[in-house]
Amino acid sequence: MPGRLKALAQSRAVWPLLALALILIVAGSVSPNFFEIRIVEGRLFGNLIDILYRAVPTALVALGMAVVIGTRGIDLSVGSIIAIVGAVIVWRIKMGDPHITILFSALAAGILCGMWNGFLVSALKIQPIIATLILMVAGRGIGMLINQLYGGTDPSFESALLQWMSTGSIWLIPTRLILAAGIFLALWLLIRRTALGLFIESVGGNAAASNLAGVKAGLIIFVAYVLSGLLSAWAGVIMTADTHTSDPVSVALYIELDAILAVVIGGGSLAGGRIYLGMTVIGALVIQALTTATLISGLPPEYNLIIKALVVLSVLFLQSANARRAIGSLVLRRSP
Repeated sequence: MPGRLKALAQSRAVWPLLALALILIVAGSVSPNFFEIRIVEGRLFGNLIDILYRAVPTALVALGMAVVIGTRGIDLSVGSIIAIVGAVIVWRIKMGDPHITILFSALAAGILCGMWNGFLVSALKIQPIIATLILMVAGRGIGMLINQLYGGTDPSFESALLQWMSTGSIWLIPTRLILAAGIFLALWLLIRRTALGLFIESVGGNAAASNLAGVKAGLIIFVAYVLSGLLSAWAGVIMTADTHTSDPVSVALYIELDAILAVVIGGGSLAGGRIYLGMTVIGALVIQALTTATLISGLPPEYNLIIKALVVLSVLFLQSANARRAIGSLVLRRSP
């Protein structure tokens, strides 16, 4: 049994899951009806459903971030890509395009942004943090420019298709949860059932050695950024349809930081070489559960950032092998 407990403690999954469970337990103790799930107008409602519902955009962005970080890169432009996608949606709706065409146009905008980042990193060899910082700085300005030129003075819209994908439901289940599950499954199959995932991890582990082994590191890095742009575009579709408007200034503000935190909480390393898709989703749920728990506790919203930082620090501390060894040594010294 001690050996099994030690193996469990060494698992990457146990600490994020434990953190999520503790946050939910604390929230349940503060709010007696926290775990209540009910049906309202043919749809599931409740705090647990709300956590899943609101975590979807962050989880989608974090999945793309996990792929990029797997190549030892980073993508700081994901929030700006969402802003551009929202502006493109309003633009094409004002032009009278069919709604399915608008959806593909939004996804294409995200792919183009990913191609731009991938070109800078893989072809021009610009450091990822600088390459993606360019679009991070310019992206929201591009979104505002599109709104100014094509969105009119009121960049709001109505789209039955997009709004159903964001706020609708299928068999009591919110549509965005089903959509997110489908995207996750498609990405998991691409990463774990094809050679792409192995190539990404090999490039992140040692790009020079991968090139010698016949893996085109530049192409793999390019594909990783394209995937990140595509997943950010999906998040942009959901967030823009949720608010019925394009707001490049404030939409998805700081989502890149939450995405990076979700990847790291899920056991990912900025040194690259590993991709943990399932644990990245758990990391996004930890962040959203913490936000929800803080809000229902009645604390002012500004406390959320401080509490989030402390919880993330605690999870990362417990994930550190050196920290666990130090704690184990301290316990053994004090035990009789």
